[in-house]
Amino acid sequence: MPPESPIKPWPTVSSRPLANYRIFQLRSDLKVNPRTGSQHDFFVIECVDWVNVVAVTRTGQVVMIEQFRHGSNTVELEIPGGMMDPHEADPIAAGQRELREETGYAGTAAKLVGTIFPNPAIQSNRCHTLLVEHCELKHATEFDHGEDIAVRLVPAAEIPRLIADGHIRHALVVVALTHFLLHSGSAA
Repeated sequence: MPPESPIKPWPTVSSRPLANYRIFQLRSDLKVNPRTGSQHDFFVIECVDWVNVVAVTRTGQVVMIEQFRHGSNTVELEIPGGMMDPHEADPIAAGQRELREETGYAGTAAKLVGTIFPNPAIQSNRCHTLLVEHCELKHATEFDHGEDIAVRLVPAAEIPRLIADGHIRHALVVVALTHFLLHSGSAA
């Protein structure tokens, strides 16, 4: 464990909602710097937690997807995942739902292998990484109205090269795959 940090939380003077954009809300927090006593206004993006799924078949293939990403205006090689529904409290169940809907795959031995803050400077949510093993194609896909996805099976051994070569560029996917590689003992 690292030593206790001398940095302390900043007390909140006030908090007010600013806008609701369907998939996230924006709020303003007025906080006090504990070092100087000065007040500062901070903007926070509030959204539900996210979940990413590393799904591995019995033959060592990782179930991946390709989809167009509007922020980067690119087609990206990723893993299944998405927003947890507001009523979902269990990232394992949410991840299994996302895997089934986006790929039609399901498996056993689902477990959480990591949780991160996607951008703690401005976002309030967490992103969970779920590992699902022994996956098989068992269902038809159920894409959301805004999804257009192609499923790809990639040998797990190729994942580090695909990241290093820039074929996998989504930061949260790279983190999830790093959790997978650390969990499986493939990363040194």
